This record gives sequence, C-alpha cells and structure tokens, in this order.
Amino acid sequence: MTSPDDPIDPSSAPVSRPLKIVIGCDTFAPDINGAARFAERLAAGLVQRGHEVHVVAPNQAYRRARAHTEVIEGERMTLHRLPSVRWLPHDWLRFVWPWRSKHYAREVLDAVNPDVVHIQSHIIIGRGLARIASERGIPVVATNHVMAENILDHSAFPDAINRPIITWAWGDAGRTLNLARAVTTPTRRAADFLERTIDIQGVIPVSCGIDRTQYTPVVAPREKNRIIFVGRLTAEKQIEVILQAMTKLDPALDVHFDVVGGGDQRKSLEHLATQLGLADRVAFHGRTSDEELRALLSRASLFVIASIAELQSIATMEAMASALPIVAADAVALPHLVHDGENGYLFEPGDAEELAARLTDVLTAEPAEYERMQRASLDGVIVHDINRTLDTFEALYRGDSLPE
Repeated sequence: MTSPDDPIDPSSAPVSRPLKIVIGCDTFAPDINGAARFAERLAAGLVQRGHEVHVVAPNQAYRRARAHTEVIEGERMTLHRLPSVRWLPHDWLRFVWPWRSKHYAREVLDAVNPDVVHIQSHIIIGRGLARIASERGIPVVATNHVMAENILDHSAFPDAINRPIITWAWGDAGRTLNLARAVTTPTRRAADFLERTIDIQGVIPVSCGIDRTQYTPVVAPREKNRIIFVGRLTAEKQIEVILQAMTKLDPALDVHFDVVGGGDQRKSLEHLATQLGLADRVAFHGRTSDEELRALLSRASLFVIASIAELQSIATMEAMASALPIVAADAVALPHLVHDGENGYLFEPGDAEELAARLTDVLTAEPAEYERMQRASLDGVIVHDINRTLDTFEALYRGDSLPE
C-alpha cells in the first residue's frame, strides 16, 4: 500500500489507447474556407497524437477514389474521396448526391469500423454517416459550421424558394444533430444561435483553434498603412463595405488594402474598386500559400472583416496571432474575438462611415496605443490554442469529462 507522499510510477499510470476516427466533411482540401481548414488541422493534430484518422470528403471529380493516403498539414492520413459534382452557380463548391450518402457511409464504416465518427456538417456526407453510425451503435460527435447566410449565398433560387428550403434544412439538421453524443460549434454565441434555431440543447463551444507558433508577430509601428482581409470572396463577407469605407479615409493616410482569397465575388469587387478610384491601392492576391499569407499578415497594420455570418473566423485568429489589431463587424461571433477598445474595434454591420472611423482610430493611434492593441490580440488568441481544442475533442470521443 502506498502513501500519498510516495512518488508515482509513470509506468503504472493508465494509458489511453489510440482511437480509430472517421471525420466526415462536405468541404475539405483543396477547398479553402473555415470549415475545411478546421477539419484539416483537426485531422492532422489527431494523427500527431497517434490516432488513426480516416477522412470522408468529396472527390474533385465524379468518380470514386479508393481509400488512399494524402498528406494534409504535413501529416499522412487516409482519405475516402466520394464521387461529387460541382454546384454550377458556385466557383468551387462540390457535393455528393444526397441519395447516395448512406450507401457510401455503409461502405466506409464497413471498411474502417471506427471507434467514433465526427461529422463536420449535417448536410450530406455528415448526414449519411451520422445515420448509419447511429444505427450501428458507433458514437457520433457533430460540429456545426453552417449558418443560413452561408447556404443562401450558394443558391441560385429566388428568396420565395430559398426560405422554405432553409426551414426544411434546419429541421433536418435537428434530426441529424440529435443523433450525436455531443454537438459542438466554435463559440458560445454560435452555440446560442444553434440552440435558438433548432430544437437542441447543450451545444458545447469548442474553438477551432490555431497553432500560434506558425505565425510571426511583429510588435512595432508600421511604416505604411496596409489593411488586410483574408477569406472567401462571397456576398456575406461584405467586402464592398470595406471598399466603400476606404473612400471615406483621409487621403493623407495613403491606405492600401490586401485582399487574400478567392470566390465568386472577385470580379465584381475588382470592378467596384476601379469604379471607386481604388484600383491602385487594392491588391487582390487570390489564393496564396501559407508562407505568403503569413508574410502579408506580418507586414499589415490591421485586419478588417465586415462579415455578417461568422461562427468564429479562423482568419481573424490568424491575424491576432500575427499581432494585428482587428476592426470587425459587430455580428454573430466576431465580438467573441474582438473586444471593442482592447484589441481593436467593432462597427455596425454594413456601416461604411463607422468602419472608416474605426479604421482611422487604429491607423492614427499613438505608437504606445497601437502596441497595446497588438499585445491584446496576442493575449486574446492564447485561449484558442489548437492543443486545447484537441484535448476537448479527444475527451468527447472517449466520453470522458471535458478539460477546463
């Protein structure tokens, strides 16, 4: 018998065995968006911790890709790519035929026999996996990254048709998510939104998380005024509001705007920049490598986001990890990251005048005040460390108590 003061023998401590995990994604690499990026980092982080990870995702063509190894975020994992077709109104979105999702789910679960299934959406692939896994008694964890605005942005139908579709879709979402052992979403505000929208309770906020060590914070004043946005160029991002705000800034500030990301709005935004006389001060970089993105963040003066449909915003967290003050729309989950007057400012969504004023507040701040905002961003992103996220999901997969 040992006393409380006896040293603990590490070899006698229980060791949790590695898990076999299926992650179901309706969007995944090479797609570039918040949900895809989160799934990639989650999968890679789990592989690093010794788990066997199988990702089910759309193929980039209408053909079945046998289970094969891909390198995602530097880690080797098994991909099950399903036949998909492109949604024609959208420049990259692909989907699996809904009536085939259960069939594919059975095939994957037969082949893998996982300990747990983690779905990243309730739409098609996740819906099929959740239903078949539930029938077989395989635990399901579900994460929601979807808002109605995201779905409507991909629709080519008039509003009179869109609204009934959205009502049905949220009802079906409730039926899918209620099959899960646990439902998560990136922030408390996003969890509240989901609980209000469908008949579900106990949604757990779990940050998407980032690896802060991958970014290069430069805590110092900038020689030139450069603002930056990173994300998909789609309607709900409201990038036109940022362009309109630029026309209201003092010309003496000589503000330049870096727009990083691709999307169906790019051509119209380039045309608008020319119409507003901003063509020589707005650079559309398209999709960039991670190295190029980090370099652009490190040289920027601040990060700006006017989006009205963010359930968290990985791009905003990346900017915070790069020591940037943030100017963001006071909408959905952005106030969870941006504390007005601390690491930047919030503005009324769609109000270009107020946005211009808040941009001016940052760009004309005294060096000490600017550095204070930079350090507040660095402090604020600490709680979003990817290791906390991985700890939480491991506990959910095993049915253990959640870490603090």
